[in-house]
Amino acid sequence: MRLISLFSGCGGLDLGFERAGFEIPIANEFDPTIHQTYRANHPRTTLLTGDIRRLRADDLPDDVDGIIGGPPCQSWSEAGAQRGIDDSRGQLFFDYIRILEAKRPKFFLAENVNGMLADRHSDAVRRIIARFNQCGYDVTIHRANAKDYGVAQERKRIFYIGFRRDLNVDFTFPRGSTVFDADKLTLRDVIWDLQFTALPTVEGNRHNPRAINCNEFYVGGFSTIFMSRNRVKGWDEQAFTVQASGRHCQLHPQAPKMIAVARDIRRFVEGSEHLYRRMTVREIARIQGFPDDFQFIYSNVDDAYKMIGNAVPVPLANEIAIALRQCVMRNA
Repeated sequence: MRLISLFSGCGGLDLGFERAGFEIPIANEFDPTIHQTYRANHPRTTLLTGDIRRLRADDLPDDVDGIIGGPPCQSWSEAGAQRGIDDSRGQLFFDYIRILEAKRPKFFLAENVNGMLADRHSDAVRRIIARFNQCGYDVTIHRANAKDYGVAQERKRIFYIGFRRDLNVDFTFPRGSTVFDADKLTLRDVIWDLQFTALPTVEGNRHNPRAINCNEFYVGGFSTIFMSRNRVKGWDEQAFTVQASGRHCQLHPQAPKMIAVARDIRRFVEGSEHLYRRMTVREIARIQGFPDDFQFIYSNVDDAYKMIGNAVPVPLANEIAIALRQCVMRNA
């Protein structure tokens, strides 16, 4: 089965689908800091690097079974301004729909942040669903927490999934392989060994050539906002949601949890200050489910944190992809 990938990022969603047996002949990603990484890890995919707003349907193949992608989430994020569809990035959802309407594949998947379903965005979400319906797709919205899908991370996301109406498909979203607490992965399971080779970046938070397989961490002060709550999870817990920023990256579990000293003010434990460092690029990549042979190519380390933090966790993508593939095959 063949797919078009839009808003591909470094390809976490794509890798999950490839592992489920899908082929991705063509993808689109506009951010130039990601292009080398995507091409290095998806050599069989042709990467289009233009602005999706200028991407023509004729630039994409017709013989595809599905379209997948994650339109930019910043305008819907609970941590952002939440301008939603009024933001130019939020409106990129309609370019995704424009291409879907032109190609009319069997199914589509569009991923976004949980904040998109906030009450303030309800009208915009209804408009998006209405457009999917007008294109001839039956649409369902699913909430998923990555920790229920083989990922050592608390990460809530939503997935719009639609099948072409003439196919009469009844899709069941996968329950998750680690839905029970006893099965969940922890930080100890996925990053324990990396603590022994972690190195700081070099001056200006540039890539440290001595860091083994990108096992380097962002260096710099901590903002008042960062110090407003605990940023440490223990070894036997799931990570906080991985952020698309080095400065805001969560702290390594070797440190004790931060202490509350006043409302919205936390402090590092006295005498243990040296233990508080941000997680490395490779550590957050593992938390996102990327294999160690996945190459991240960058000069500025913040670009690495950004591309990893914006990705769909690979195991989560894979479990959804398997369910979609089985559903398509049943209804072929």
